[in-house]
Amino acid sequence: MPMTHHDTPRDAGTGSLLDGVSQTALWTVRMRAQESARADALFDDPLAAEFLDAAGAVGAPPGSGVLQRVLPDWLAVRTRFFDDHLLAAAHAGCRQVVLLGAGLDTRAHRLDWPDGTHVFEVDLPAVQAFKERVLAGRSPDTARRTTVAADLLGDWRGAALAAGFDPTLPTAWLCEGLLFYLQPEAVESLIGTVGELSAPGSTLGAECLNADTADSPFVKPWLEALSGSGTPWVWHLADAEHWWGGHGWQAQIADLLALPYAVERFAPHLAALPGVETDSMILVTATVPAGGR
Repeated sequence: MPMTHHDTPRDAGTGSLLDGVSQTALWTVRMRAQESARADALFDDPLAAEFLDAAGAVGAPPGSGVLQRVLPDWLAVRTRFFDDHLLAAAHAGCRQVVLLGAGLDTRAHRLDWPDGTHVFEVDLPAVQAFKERVLAGRSPDTARRTTVAADLLGDWRGAALAAGFDPTLPTAWLCEGLLFYLQPEAVESLIGTVGELSAPGSTLGAECLNADTADSPFVKPWLEALSGSGTPWVWHLADAEHWWGGHGWQAQIADLLALPYAVERFAPHLAALPGVETDSMILVTATVPAGGR
């Protein structure tokens, strides 16, 4: 979720405002709850429904274009992709996992992590406070979980180190649903800091909007709707592999719609909704070479 304050719903149980819990995080958790209820679910997130109950009424993403109609399946595929990436990284030796802009992510609880995995969740203090109220002190079954209350536009590095993050260990980083809400200079600063904290063997997962599709009939109405709602996507990339390479990461690029488990899920959309466009949202998995940059 973005590190900014948007419309804040009221807690249905206490009536208090969920300061800092943006609508974008609640859109995501609602879709994850809906996905978890499907017989053919790509993942299971039982805590998502609890967050929704605590948040009360949750609105829908703005607009009614083609992309909005496929968004629940889009987010389901994205979630599964990064689940697989993080587990593979952890089994390969990255037992330190950092979720940047974690929002209401529950991977620390719902994934079967290898022994010794330590998951850090970095987000705004108010997000962490709401999340902890819902979790009510529950600990993950297979991982150690540490919350880091910090703004990614501020000194989150110091906060992470103070919370026990060890920059000498290979780390699996995740920037899911985050970077496109940030100004380009903020992305440069954030990824620069991530690079400085990444030991050889570290990995990174992120998503990027392909700038070449920003004006397409599929993407443009979505971008306009987001801008009108006060949650614009302002960071786009024309050559994701080159950009990440220039920041010290060996990147692999995947088209979300072309993933094996996405093909069947999106087949009805492709048949019924002309204009669903490939190569619009790029999923990035990247590594720091064993010998360093």
